[in-house]
Amino acid sequence: MTKSATLASEAYGRLRSDIINGAIKPGAKLKIRTICDQYGIGASPVREALNRLASEGLLDHRDQRGFRVHSVTLQDLDELILARCWANEVGLRNSIRSGGLAWEEGVTAALQRLEAIPRYLSDDTTERNPAWEQAHGAFHAALVAASGSSWINDFCTQLYVAAERYRHAARTVPRAGRNEQDEHRAIAQAAIARRENEAVELLMEHFRLTARLVRAALRQDGM
Repeated sequence: MTKSATLASEAYGRLRSDIINGAIKPGAKLKIRTICDQYGIGASPVREALNRLASEGLLDHRDQRGFRVHSVTLQDLDELILARCWANEVGLRNSIRSGGLAWEEGVTAALQRLEAIPRYLSDDTTERNPAWEQAHGAFHAALVAASGSSWINDFCTQLYVAAERYRHAARTVPRAGRNEQDEHRAIAQAAIARRENEAVELLMEHFRLTARLVRAALRQDGM
C-alpha cells in the first residue's frame, strides 16, 4: 500500500469514527483545510476519504457546496430500518439455508465474544464501550456471512453503520427494560438450529425495538 493510500485509509477511519460516535455532529459542514489541520493529513488523502464516506451515505456531497454529515431525521430513521430489515432478512434466510459448519461456528464465536465484553464502560454510565460495539458489528455480520452475496453483506454492514450513528445521536436511549444479550442469544440459537422464520422474526424485532427506543429518545431531545 502506498503512503497516500495509507493516509487516505487513516483519514477515512478517523472521520468515520468521529461521524458515527457523534464527535462530528449531523448536518455539520466539513472543510478540507480544517480536517487537514486537525488530523495532520494532506488534502488529497482527506478528499479521497470524504468521497468514500459520501459513497457510503454518511456524508452528503453537492457540487460547489462541499461535504456535510448526513442529517438525522425521524423519516430517515424509518427508511433506514425498512432497508435494514429487508437486506438482513435476505442475508439471514440465505445463510440459514446455505451456511455450513463454518458459518455456524462463526456465529457462535461472534456471540461468545460479544457476551464476554461489557456493554458500557461502567455500571453507572451510559458511555458505550467501543470494544463491545466492534463485537456487536461482527456478530451481526456473522449472521449474514453465508448469504452468498458480497453485495448483500456489504449493504448490511453499511446499514449497520448508519443505524449506529442514530444510536449515538440519541444519547438518552434508556438502559433499563431491555436485555440485548438475551436477544442476541435467541437470534443466534434460532439461526443455528435452522429455525428460519423464528430467527428472522427475532432479528427484525431486534431492529424495530432499537428503532422505537431511538425514535423516542430523539423526540425527547426535541426532534
